[in-house]
Amino acid sequence: MFVFLSKILDLLLSPLTWSLLLGVAGLVLRRRRARLAPWLQGLGLAVLYVFSTEPVSNGLQVWVEAGAVSTYRPDVTYDAVIVLGGAVDSSAIERSGMPEYNPAVERVLRGFELVREGRARQVLLTAGSIDKRPEALVEADVLSKQLQAWGIPPERIVTEGNSRNTRENAVESERIVREKGWKTLLMVTSAAHMPRAQATFEAVGLKPDTLAVDVRAREWIIRSTWWQPRAANLSAGTDALRELFGRWVYRLRGWA
Repeated sequence: MFVFLSKILDLLLSPLTWSLLLGVAGLVLRRRRARLAPWLQGLGLAVLYVFSTEPVSNGLQVWVEAGAVSTYRPDVTYDAVIVLGGAVDSSAIERSGMPEYNPAVERVLRGFELVREGRARQVLLTAGSIDKRPEALVEADVLSKQLQAWGIPPERIVTEGNSRNTRENAVESERIVREKGWKTLLMVTSAAHMPRAQATFEAVGLKPDTLAVDVRAREWIIRSTWWQPRAANLSAGTDALRELFGRWVYRLRGWA
């Protein structure tokens, strides 16, 4: 139920949703509140524009990535590198029949490099699916096949395909770490996700070193295109808002 509700909340956390709701409210009230309706519609357009600009989008990304700290030690050979899921585009895979990824694929690439270079003895892929269909793809299985295709022996890969969110990533990983007897651990995830992931893993008793990847915040350089609205800016800002809200929910529930 929590996973389902979180997806509904994701929709409500989108500035695009806010803009549409304000626009609809303006249409509904144009007869009863003739003076208020234009203001609501104008506010909806303003919200859409502001969150589509680079300064706002980048500011949100800087904010959400500010707490990401990498404690990776190059001189240590880790028992395992824990790669958190969220990099696979399942819908695209079903259409193409080939591995398809989103921008968070750097999580997988870094995990692969660490194992290939001998920085970690094994890799734990923790990623399930919220799709309840029997034929639904399990992300950990997709990633395992990809690593094997890149030359990583299957005995060095451990998959966990039951988790559907960061909390379950941590709980399932703790169980596997305990069973395997691993001592030195490194967790790899996106910079925006790292603060919540680190706090969640620590809450279940794991204290891995961290390696933040997939950094998206840019340096503050004045550009001539700053004022121009872009769908990519709207999407990036929305992702940042969702992550910030996720942190609040996890703290509220005592998960982080």
